[in-house]
Amino acid sequence: MQQSLNLLKSDPWLTPYENAINGRHKYAVNREKELTGNGAQTLSAFASGHLYFGLHKTPGGWVLREWAPTATAIYLIGTFNNWRKDERYRMKRIENGKWEIVLEEDSLHHEDLFKLLMEWDGGCGERIPAWARRVVQDEQTKIFSAQVWNPASPYVFRSEGFRPDTSPLLIYECHIGMAAEEEKVGTYREFRTHILPRIVKDGYNAIQIMAIQEHPYYGSFGYHVSSFFSASSRFGTPEELKELIDEAHSLGVAVIMDIVHSHAVKNEVEGLGRFDGSYGQYFYQGDRREHPAWDSLCFNYGKNEVLHFLLSNCKFWLDEYRFDGFRFDGVTSMLYYSHGLGESFTNYSDYYNGHQDGEAIMYLTLANKLIHQVNPRAVTIAEEVSGMPGLAVGVEDGGYGFDYRMAMNIPDYWIKTIKEKKDEDWSPSSIWWEITNRRADEKTISYAESHDQAMVGDKTIVFRLIDAQMYWHMQKGDRCFAVDRGMALHKMIRLVTASTINGGYLNFMGNEFGHPEWIDFPRQGNNWSYKYARRQWHLVDDTSLTYHYLGDFDREMISLIKGVKDFQRMQLFKIWDNDGDQILAYMRQNLLFVFNFNPNRSFTGYGFLTPEGEYEVVLNTDDKRFGGFGLADDAIRHFTQSDSLYKGERKGWLKLYIPARSAVVLRKLLTNN
Repeated sequence: MQQSLNLLKSDPWLTPYENAINGRHKYAVNREKELTGNGAQTLSAFASGHLYFGLHKTPGGWVLREWAPTATAIYLIGTFNNWRKDERYRMKRIENGKWEIVLEEDSLHHEDLFKLLMEWDGGCGERIPAWARRVVQDEQTKIFSAQVWNPASPYVFRSEGFRPDTSPLLIYECHIGMAAEEEKVGTYREFRTHILPRIVKDGYNAIQIMAIQEHPYYGSFGYHVSSFFSASSRFGTPEELKELIDEAHSLGVAVIMDIVHSHAVKNEVEGLGRFDGSYGQYFYQGDRREHPAWDSLCFNYGKNEVLHFLLSNCKFWLDEYRFDGFRFDGVTSMLYYSHGLGESFTNYSDYYNGHQDGEAIMYLTLANKLIHQVNPRAVTIAEEVSGMPGLAVGVEDGGYGFDYRMAMNIPDYWIKTIKEKKDEDWSPSSIWWEITNRRADEKTISYAESHDQAMVGDKTIVFRLIDAQMYWHMQKGDRCFAVDRGMALHKMIRLVTASTINGGYLNFMGNEFGHPEWIDFPRQGNNWSYKYARRQWHLVDDTSLTYHYLGDFDREMISLIKGVKDFQRMQLFKIWDNDGDQILAYMRQNLLFVFNFNPNRSFTGYGFLTPEGEYEVVLNTDDKRFGGFGLADDAIRHFTQSDSLYKGERKGWLKLYIPARSAVVLRKLLTNN
């Protein structure tokens, strides 16, 4: 078990749990051996179910295969046979619960609609094939059906050998449907044409796309998946999604998919619930079948067929669409029998008390190993809130293999601070602790807010800060205290969060310029309105409004971070914090970050002991270009003053004017001596 000891070596506090850590690692290794015939094939070769199951065009016609062990008969029905049960389209049972039908070439045509008529002891029902690659919804009846997809001119990728830039990873989280300005569902094509150029201009080097896997209810934000191999047809065709990804690659932008393997929609006609008539085909039975909080079904990760399905799903999206990796949703829910509900996770024993789901942990470990086997440059991110050790540690070191984990504590901290504390009580020492509180051996994705904080019933940071005044006082020249305060803190919060990363940074679409209001998808409660399920890009484009100040600042901030190669690896040195003054200062390589969270006091000649030399201002939240007051002269070069006590350390006192509620970034100039 020497392989697993690196995780233990990096954290001596894990020593009491060595047996559990080694046991989990050994179990994943043994299950991999079982799945691959003790190494007779690779994990990637095992995870190729999508090349066998589902509908495929062959040189002589068509073949359709499905796994439905408790079915007694299966018929292919569709537009080609008037949706009628027809013996000519009866599938044949082969081995191990598999079914197959071979058809002549003229039996099916591009864009034909089809389903499976599934029969089992005691019942029957229409089903969409589990491995369907294209599912569409009829606009009038709202019924979903699988669709034959065999275009005359399949999309051919132009960009080859793309490598994601992870130095650092700067993610723009987005949703294709709600990216449109108009009150409608946006498309892959519109996103590629109108939104992707904005993202490139803003400097982000990755997009993280939500709601790709087909889902019956639009308002689920894509988290109640029904067809795991089907790119949502709401937004366009498979060819249009491929073109979007290809275009992103040509512009140097990685494309990460928000993948949902933590649960599935309960629907039976559209989804996998009782696919072959049984309750336990893909999911647990009994009390573990339904998720207690999400109204969904929980996969049985202990079954080899389920592992085959989910691992193949990972490989499919990498190979077929050339996604550059995944953000795994709901990882906390997978790790624990309790789904993390009602758990406090206050000490290490909470991670090794026997309440962890060993099968799910094994699946995540194998999924990460597979993904990096298929594409060594792929990126995997865990959305996980409990703090499980080893999540973003390599599989070979005893971890679960994710490249990054989401720093979910940071947005919670900002919302709690804004909601519960007066400005005078904001604590720089607390801020520093929260944004740098992470495991030394694991990379994180830091963020001030994501889509979670923008959902209806909650509020974005800017809306919490400015609230209703956003409706009346966002015009230039209309000075309003609430707006001035909100914009100042919005910039400061983002700067302190982004500049302290140890892996990457994430922003949700539109939040960079303070998009107003919340996200509310069409539903019965809002009369099926799209008013809040869109992005009002005209606000940031209108130079008579102040939104563009926030967008301009975000662009400059991202540019500053990208300007330092491997910025995320540069060691952080806290120079100073003082909760009484509400001042925080730290350095990263030759950049000095200084924050004054004090709402009332500006400081003149505030001194910091820094490496001696000359400093220039490179970014200032109070710059008039970003809607600030421009109280400091940023053209002035700043020189340290020597102190005999620190001469041997080559340090001196840097004295600055720091306006209230502002932050400044200075760069130490390199000298020849």
